[in-house]
Amino acid sequence: MRKTLCLIPLLIAFQTLAQDLHSNPSKINEIPKTLNEKISPENRTLLVRNKHKKPISIFDHNHEAWSQILKDHVLVVGSTTQFKYKKLKSNSENFNKYLTELSLVSQKEFDHWSPHQQIAFLINAYNAFTVKLIIDNYPVKSIKNIGGLFTKPWKIDFFHIFGKQHHLDWIEHEVLRKNYKEPRIHFAVNCASIGCPALRNEAYTAEKLDQQLDDQAKLFLKDNSRNYIKENTLNLSKIFDWFEEDFSHKHPHVQAFVAPYITENPRLLERLRNNKFNIRYTSYDWSLNEAP
Repeated sequence: MRKTLCLIPLLIAFQTLAQDLHSNPSKINEIPKTLNEKISPENRTLLVRNKHKKPISIFDHNHEAWSQILKDHVLVVGSTTQFKYKKLKSNSENFNKYLTELSLVSQKEFDHWSPHQQIAFLINAYNAFTVKLIIDNYPVKSIKNIGGLFTKPWKIDFFHIFGKQHHLDWIEHEVLRKNYKEPRIHFAVNCASIGCPALRNEAYTAEKLDQQLDDQAKLFLKDNSRNYIKENTLNLSKIFDWFEEDFSHKHPHVQAFVAPYITENPRLLERLRNNKFNIRYTSYDWSLNEAP
């Protein structure tokens, strides 16, 4: 009863907006972002409902705060990117606010999102919390230097999502890989290392997700310092070794997956689709992807 009384003024204030949302749920983007700061986590999805009686989220699915941080701190260098960790560490107020927004999302709210909204959220969360791990331990030469003798950095529980404490491997392996079967996420999640696919200089969003993931795949596989064909050998990043089963989920083999991304040569495409190359995995550079 007490929670209901506390919500009454807010619900009255949004009566008109709720009526609009009933007929046009897309207008949810018109709600000011500052509203998030005024609503307790347990009531975030209970303010307005659409005609299907599902909660409408007020979470910013454009991830504009994260996009701005990326634009300010990601340096594009050819097919790779570097990050200005020192700069962010010295002024991290907006970054911490974004992390708080991620942590405020409940499992119930998340479950009502579209699959593309969920994937975009999880990729952005993985990348943002990876940056958080680096700046909390900065200066550091490699993410692999973080953690103890028996604790890898990806297994450290240091952030909250869905009301529980989690680690980076939980996002990647227990949620993203397990629930969505989308191999291109491996070109989007960034491990803060030179050998990793580039950290995109904009946030992932549901509306652009498919194009963004395809762009990332092309960018990474066209980087001939890590992925290239030489004579009868297909040289690939270790990512294709570690996650071979993911790339073979919708394709007969890894070569068929990489074919449209790595070359436009008809003869080479045919050989790739028929699994005719030997595969050699290139070395992986775990050095921090820090901008000078």
